[in-house]
Amino acid sequence: MNSLVTYESSDSETDNDRSEEVKFLQRKDDFVHSKFQFQPVFPTSTGLESSQCGLELKVASTGSSNKEYNRHRTPNYAQRHFCVTPRPAEMSLNDETYLQFSKSNNKNALDLMQKSDRIPAKVEPSAQKRSFTDLVPAARNVKPYIPKRLRQKEEVTHESKDNTEVLNSGINQTAPEEQQLSLLSKISDFIKPYLENQHKTSAIPKHSVFHISQHKGPVTTIQWCPVQQHSHLLLSASMDKTIKIWDAIETGRCLKTYLCHSGAVRDVQWSLCGRQILSGGFDSMLHLTDIETAKQIISVHNGCQITCLAFNPENQSVFLSGGFSSTVKAWDTRNSQIVNEYSAGIQQTLDILFLPGGKEFLTSTDAVSRDSADRTIIAWDFQTSAKISNQIFHERYTIPCLAVHPKESFFLAQTNGNYMVLFSTQRPYRMNKRKRYEGHKVEGYAVGCEFSPDGTLIATGSADGTVCFYNYLNSKLVHTLPAHEQACTDVSFHPVHPSIIATCDWSGEIKVWQ
Repeated sequence: MNSLVTYESSDSETDNDRSEEVKFLQRKDDFVHSKFQFQPVFPTSTGLESSQCGLELKVASTGSSNKEYNRHRTPNYAQRHFCVTPRPAEMSLNDETYLQFSKSNNKNALDLMQKSDRIPAKVEPSAQKRSFTDLVPAARNVKPYIPKRLRQKEEVTHESKDNTEVLNSGINQTAPEEQQLSLLSKISDFIKPYLENQHKTSAIPKHSVFHISQHKGPVTTIQWCPVQQHSHLLLSASMDKTIKIWDAIETGRCLKTYLCHSGAVRDVQWSLCGRQILSGGFDSMLHLTDIETAKQIISVHNGCQITCLAFNPENQSVFLSGGFSSTVKAWDTRNSQIVNEYSAGIQQTLDILFLPGGKEFLTSTDAVSRDSADRTIIAWDFQTSAKISNQIFHERYTIPCLAVHPKESFFLAQTNGNYMVLFSTQRPYRMNKRKRYEGHKVEGYAVGCEFSPDGTLIATGSADGTVCFYNYLNSKLVHTLPAHEQACTDVSFHPVHPSIIATCDWSGEIKVWQ
């Protein structure tokens, strides 16, 4: 039985419409850039309107009612025949409509994009205009311009930090970070109360505070920093080719190690400002090193093996060097040149001592005859290099060490005859025959001696490992401290604290006593 209701829009008509649309879309060109009207091309009337998802396609048959139009306006139909995609970011906006045919799609779906006043939601962010709120976080990430001069200063600072070498001490501890970065940036809390006290009476230490054994060779000399605010720093030189700076007051740790010599380091001296150290050794090299950056300000060849060094107390730009040669040389740190030479008929200079004022200095030599020690101590004029006197000491012993009294016009000479003698710092440098400090042993070692800061005590090492304390006024042996098992080569009073000393020995040990 035939249906009594006939539909104006049948399936045959929709199939015909689809075939015509497919024929229209199957073209040789992949892109079509032309203005066209939808009504003449398609047999059905089409229209485009905006939606939240992009563009919405309307399809209606000619002459159909609104009900039939709504029936064919199904989402499945539109998705099955058309694919509406947003405009790619690289395509520019103009008045034309772009149609793109996808080669990978077997159904030749239509990618349609039409410019409108409202930008689709799926458009790339780069195609949209940037708002002010988008520019604010971008401006925060912009780095400011740094001038080239400031950048170079920052690079030098980083290099200096990278070249800083901090080693563990003999007690296997690591130095704190603030000490690694700067040695002179800290003042010891233990030393602060003694900085203001100008009337300190030196006392003999009783017990050991630190026992350090990091050096692998004999320690030749030790010195506290001459700057009182940084007098917690202790400098040591060893025949293991190393120079070390220690925090010998609070922690006993090794703060810096300098490996600038290829031979045994025989002597090392602080500069008057405490920022540089001067070193010399058996490699015949002179090095003036910055303690912070570990860089050599001066590095020159002395011409002979070096045994002693001394800064001029009135001009720290000039220093003296002596060694296995008959000539003592004066160097200028500003141009690394020799400014003067002091020549004597000797084989070796053992020690150098500037007298107060810096205009004269003394050298001790190894020139010894059978009955006298002619030219054992020689006095020099620093400016003219003239020899003032060479008949100061007339006994047949060499003098490995010289020390000047901090308050009175006397200097002390350590002899290989197992005693110490006093001399006047005024011409003709007469020896005090009534005072002789005996009781320790030297026996060929370069044993050091020193006055206490107040000048009341004299401390000296000994070949048997003890430290001997003498009364300066009556030359009596006050106390003997059993410090080391091997020969004690040097001793140093702390410049601020009245009862702290440091000692070292031939085995490489360093001890701090209080």
